[in-house]
Amino acid sequence: MNQTCIPFSLVIITRNAARLLPDCIASVPGVDEVLVVDSGSDDDTVAVAERLGARVIHQGWLGYGPQKRFAALQAKHDWILSLDADERLTPELRASIEQVLLAPEADAYLLPRRNRFMGRWLRHGEGYPDWCARLFNRHHANWSEDAVHEKLEAERVGRLTGDLLHESEQGLADYLQKQNRYTDLQAERMRETGKRFSVVKMLTSPLIRFMKFYFLRRGFLDGVPGLIHIAIGCLTSFLKYAKLRELLRESSTGR
Repeated sequence: MNQTCIPFSLVIITRNAARLLPDCIASVPGVDEVLVVDSGSDDDTVAVAERLGARVIHQGWLGYGPQKRFAALQAKHDWILSLDADERLTPELRASIEQVLLAPEADAYLLPRRNRFMGRWLRHGEGYPDWCARLFNRHHANWSEDAVHEKLEAERVGRLTGDLLHESEQGLADYLQKQNRYTDLQAERMRETGKRFSVVKMLTSPLIRFMKFYFLRRGFLDGVPGLIHIAIGCLTSFLKYAKLRELLRESSTGR
């Protein structure tokens, strides 16, 4: 990175990410620090990270938000670029980061993420631009405590140009398993925060989601992968309410 930039740390949380980690780290050349926080990999993740020059810390899984929050606090620098192992920067995005770190005007920056699904880089619908906050000053922004769908909380938020490339699935079965875990966590979070089950929401939230992303944001232009992507998204909207109902019934019956 340009030496006149404010120094920053690349922070990655991992578990069994040996195959993905090299491309992720290589996409941020010359970064001032690479920190990997691993939650119990049983593949070569730690060895790969150390071979690539990363500092590795071991931390049992805390949930997505708490894990990323912990990781950010362990970094050497106040400015953090937080990536998942299956994400990598395009050269245009790297240049945009270099530019804003010459004189930052915001506390956090949103990156346009492009998702790869079933062999296709999605260009519409939920697949792109999937804006997500990844670059931030930890004194003025940090991750929420949400166990899933964590959010970076900041007052002054800017936007960067160039794409963050996301290998969102390693096969359809893997993707479905991931969504099943996410809906488990979402339902539990809804129960903990006092959300009530609603048949209306269970039925309408998938429909609204489909109309918004498949038609209004033209997900249909991404062909069959785009259709399958939004269909699974609608299924997760349905399942989180179905699982919430199950949890509430179990609580009421003492099971």
